[in-house]
Amino acid sequence: MFKHVVITGASSGIGAALASIYSVPGARLSLLARDPKRLESVVSACRARGADVGAHSGDVTDAADMERWLIACDSALPVNLIIANAGIGGAQALAPKSGEPGDLARRIISVNTLGVINTVTPLLPGFVERRSGHVAIISSLGPTIGLPDCPAYGASKAAVAVYGHGLRRLLSQHGVRVTIVYPGFVDTPIVQSLPFAPPFVWSAEQAAARIARGIAHGQREILFPWPMRIAMRVARILPIALVDRVLARLRVGG
Repeated sequence: MFKHVVITGASSGIGAALASIYSVPGARLSLLARDPKRLESVVSACRARGADVGAHSGDVTDAADMERWLIACDSALPVNLIIANAGIGGAQALAPKSGEPGDLARRIISVNTLGVINTVTPLLPGFVERRSGHVAIISSLGPTIGLPDCPAYGASKAAVAVYGHGLRRLLSQHGVRVTIVYPGFVDTPIVQSLPFAPPFVWSAEQAAARIARGIAHGQREILFPWPMRIAMRVARILPIALVDRVLARLRVGG
């Protein structure tokens, strides 16, 4: 059992479902989200399940605040698992025909990429010193091949995946595990905002159960659902020109 779990983006979707899974008697949870009202609802539900829960309303792009909060969490009780889940996507990350405006692209990269770095780095020295600890980074299955509907979003998620793989190879000799999670479409507010019916949608609870099971088994990668996993792997070995033509026809914006 993980005695102290930190989860960002914990007020809804996968983050809230993961918080519920790790809310067992004797466990400590430290949860972060931007919306204090929704976060408090999750905290109450987790406490009702017997966990000791702390909450912080914050933004993962605020590096100084993240460092202060995470160090305080670790000082109170050493963190065993951190899940970097916070991110933005859905309809707000879809690109018009001229691409994402600069301010939107920068915001996406700031939250989805720099936010992960701000979440992970403050705890790594303690993990290395204790020769234990587990980092889970939530990437995304589809956009990492470069979907035309969301270039900046795809880049942000591909970046954290590469970052995570590098961290794992760097830190494994010190007893630190790193897992990269590649979800497909999950029934969350982000996916619900999309202007189309996505395929192979999993519930947040189903996704969280798969993630928690993979983390418990020390998996390096967790990819789901399997039809999208196969499609993405096939796309990586097909001729680029063919993939370009297929994706252009499937583009949401036409």
